[in-house]
Amino acid sequence: MTLLRSLIFVALFYLWSTAAVIVLFPVLLGPRSWTMKVMRVWAAGFTWLLRVVCDIRIEIRGRENLPVGAALVAAKHQCMFDALGSLAIYPDACFVTKRELFAIPFFGWYTARAGMIAVDRGGHSKALRKLVADARQRMAEDRQLVIFPEGTRMPPGETGKYQPGVAALYRELGLPCTPVATNSGVHWPAHGFIRRPGVIVVEFLEPIPAGLSRAAFMRTLEDRIEPASAALLGL
Repeated sequence: MTLLRSLIFVALFYLWSTAAVIVLFPVLLGPRSWTMKVMRVWAAGFTWLLRVVCDIRIEIRGRENLPVGAALVAAKHQCMFDALGSLAIYPDACFVTKRELFAIPFFGWYTARAGMIAVDRGGHSKALRKLVADARQRMAEDRQLVIFPEGTRMPPGETGKYQPGVAALYRELGLPCTPVATNSGVHWPAHGFIRRPGVIVVEFLEPIPAGLSRAAFMRTLEDRIEPASAALLGL
């Protein structure tokens, strides 16, 4: 049954996505806010499909910590849902994502028009400077800047090396950082098309205050995200 439900979901996901990006294509000619509204509706649509087809519900915990306005968010990344589905959670999210995604027809065009931040993961210091410059622009728009500190998807229960990008943003923006834990990879694995029934939990943790040293911030960030994510897995 799980296999059949997963196949149906994947088919409907791509059908819904194709219809949305083509029918709503004219919004790209309007202001950025139009594109963001379309992307939020799209995300809400396939989140509904997850519940109806795959029996996967979404639970948001720590809503009192969900940032509004200009904010820095560092989130655990286990699967595509963490970026795509989360569009429907934040008021006006801006995700830091790899540059290659911007080259995908239609999807890349929406991503660029929505003002997401592209990162050249092989660009080193030059890429880091551009990330900070782009982030400052987004903060002027009162958006929630979401970065995945490990830089890539990690299987549930595993921890990757926390990358310098999040530390640079924390230092240069001078903002508190809201950590986010999740168990999303249990129900939406990073690879393959199986979607397992259950509850995807997105948990907003207590913000880390601005002004910590780089070492203290990185240690605090990991010490909050990893145990909280492990707890959601029952570890």
